Amino acid sequence: MSLVKFSARNHPQQVTDDGVDDRATTPEVFDPLDRIYQFSIDVAASPANTKCERFYTREDDGLAQSWAGESVWCNPPYSAITPWVAKAWTEHHHALSIVMLLPANRTEQAWWQDMVEPFRDRPDTPLRVTFLRGRLRFLKPGQVTIGANERPPFGCCILRWADLHDFPSPVSGALF
Repeated sequence: MSLVKFSARNHPQQVTDDGVDDRATTPEVFDPLDRIYQFSIDVAASPANTKCERFYTREDDGLAQSWAGESVWCNPPYSAITPWVAKAWTEHHHALSIVMLLPANRTEQAWWQDMVEPFRDRPDTPLRVTFLRGRLRFLKPGQVTIGANERPPFGCCILRWADLHDFPSPVSGALF
């Protein structure tokens, strides 16, 4: 099999259509993290999927807001991950904590190769990555239960910026 002229594409559940970017994290995933980090704000939310009392909607543009002094929860739109990871790097010195839920099947993409892989789980950087077992389920807008065949075709990981104040950022302002 030749890979000449191969063009990688995201799975339909990973691109903007039919509300995919508006899916909610289930309480089984969010609640244990919230007990640890006591999130003060959900920076990429909608009224239907927010996990925190305070949140930024698409209209509020969480990327344009300061995350200073916040304990941040972020399940960003999977159709545009790069700016959210870049924002976390620029805000990690000022936030109390930043925890982000991302698909784990994109480790070959530039955002992972440039902003995660060189820094993850190394003693001299703040970024910690936990790959989650199995495939998570997400709630569609208005949905309270998830059907048997409604898992996305990818696993997920948690990115956490820890020991936040003593580490440099690999991201320059040029990414924005």
